[in-house]
Amino acid sequence: MEPTPVVVWQLRSKFQDRVWLHVLLFALTIATTTLVGAGQYASFLDDFRGSSSLPMPFAALLVRGFWYSGTILAILGCHELGHYFACRYYDVDASLPFFIPVPFLLTGTMGAFIRIREQIPSKRMLFDIGIAGPIAGFIVAVPALFIGLSLSHVVRLPANPSDLMELGEPLLFKFGSWLLWGAQPRGYSVNMHPMAFAAWFGMLATALNLFPIGQLDGGHVSYAVLGPRWSTYVTFATVGVAMVLAYFASSWIVWTVMIVAMLFTFGPRHPRVFDEDVPLDRVRLLLALVAVVMFVLCFTSAPIRPMELIGR
Repeated sequence: MEPTPVVVWQLRSKFQDRVWLHVLLFALTIATTTLVGAGQYASFLDDFRGSSSLPMPFAALLVRGFWYSGTILAILGCHELGHYFACRYYDVDASLPFFIPVPFLLTGTMGAFIRIREQIPSKRMLFDIGIAGPIAGFIVAVPALFIGLSLSHVVRLPANPSDLMELGEPLLFKFGSWLLWGAQPRGYSVNMHPMAFAAWFGMLATALNLFPIGQLDGGHVSYAVLGPRWSTYVTFATVGVAMVLAYFASSWIVWTVMIVAMLFTFGPRHPRVFDEDVPLDRVRLLLALVAVVMFVLCFTSAPIRPMELIGR
């Protein structure tokens, strides 16, 4: 007679991270964003003149690079920590934030993310974890935007601005610019302080994360509010919108390719929860509307385009 196998239940430790890796990536991202911020501050002082000489010693520029790096890391960090602490609250295993340093980009970083290492069991948990990040990042981005715009100034554009780029302005950015600087005459533009640029990038990151697609933050919210069937329809519709945007604005091509690749990798359907037939309460439905408002305020249809279009 064979012995009966013994099953031993062993709890798995949660929230175990290689802290050194997260610290290293964060330190590298501080370095890359500060370096980029130094270049942005030099351009800010140059006022579109195209000077090839540094306006101040390089060490002094590096110090002023923290205007940008401190702001963007605060926005991205609070966004990811919003997700992380929501996971800690619900005891859903997740990693500390991974920051992505990229020294050769205009932004110095590709953002940050956390890795959720177990399935989120309930709809309310899914909703709260999904929306916590965008709200936390948005709360930091809004005051940063207005402070950064107050440090900016209006300058005359060069006669030939074809070598410059225009950043598409989200509705919130347009409102802040109008409130602080009014309407600019033809041939003039707001020269953004690096802090304002960091807020602009933070708003763009918020809008991208709120796309109601798959396992993005907006996908979590969409699934929790609409359920598996309708959220899948919304995913396909949003991918179609992204393709249209990529056709008319080349700056959307990379993002569209990324989300299509994500759908091929993970599938278009969101992972199920056990209580998907239970409706959300009124407070969470109101927060879903807040998420829609944040998306509208932070979205721009053409993030980057040739600046020569401004003067027309």
